[in-house]
Amino acid sequence: MDKIAVLIPCYNEAITIGKVVRDFKAVLPEATIYVYDNNSSDGTDEIAREAGAVVRYEHQQGKGNVIRRMFSEIDAECYLMVDGDDTYPADAAREMVDKIFEDRADMIVGDRLSSTYFEENKRPFHNFGNAIVRWSINRLFKNDIKDMMTGYRAFSYRFVKTFPILSKGFEIETEMSIHAVDKNMFVENVIIDYRDRPEGSESKLNTYGDGAKVLFTIIRLFRFYRPTLFFGTTALILAALSVGFFIPVFVTYKETGLVPKYPTLIVCGFAMIAAILSFFSGIILKTIYQKNRQDFEMDLYRVTDDFKRKLGEE
Repeated sequence: MDKIAVLIPCYNEAITIGKVVRDFKAVLPEATIYVYDNNSSDGTDEIAREAGAVVRYEHQQGKGNVIRRMFSEIDAECYLMVDGDDTYPADAAREMVDKIFEDRADMIVGDRLSSTYFEENKRPFHNFGNAIVRWSINRLFKNDIKDMMTGYRAFSYRFVKTFPILSKGFEIETEMSIHAVDKNMFVENVIIDYRDRPEGSESKLNTYGDGAKVLFTIIRLFRFYRPTLFFGTTALILAALSVGFFIPVFVTYKETGLVPKYPTLIVCGFAMIAAILSFFSGIILKTIYQKNRQDFEMDLYRVTDDFKRKLGEE
């Protein structure tokens, strides 16, 4: 088991990966640097290997797939994840790692948005998207994580080994944040300086496509983690529509004894039935969710015992 594992997912980062590996080796000399190459065609893997990294491969395209492979293959007391594009400063790594060991935190978030991100990032829609994601998750999940989509994070062993990765792409960071909040993990923020990519280095993030995936991920996880509120709100909307369209039909019936708008009446009935089904679906799913939470807590005990056993064997 490694003391510290620095995890660097990479796809065509030949321009910057050598510097990133050397910077983190200088700041964390006791760490093992892992570069996972995700089908790069520019020699990223060879440059990383020459700089002193352990190079491995993930052939399923997508950052989520790479992190899934990293988390399953590597055992470490502390994990530090960083992008290979040289946008995150290595000098913040020691503080983030120390918080895992000393504060016994489960996830440390490298907070770009409270420092230089909005000035350094030259893509205005990225800035807008980050602000929207942070606002929506803070409101929906009642948390205080400052940067939802940062790629610079530190993790404990128990977080890594109990995090079920479902996302395949860049929405993985959003999924990490929501998982930590929902499972009552101990999360701290560390403000970091952010610098834009150097000239010649191109972002792999599609502003609109990946942005839409992130928003759909938030909705999906909100439905999964907050079923009562999600389906209760849906039920309320359907019931309000049903009653709203039913009132004119009922008033006409009271005045004339006739129901001239049978299709409207039928739709109102089906809408109310859908509202009732949605309401009880939320209750049933909430019960299942509570059982999953209980199972997760038992998994934490199992993972903690496994961690202690592995430390004792070394």
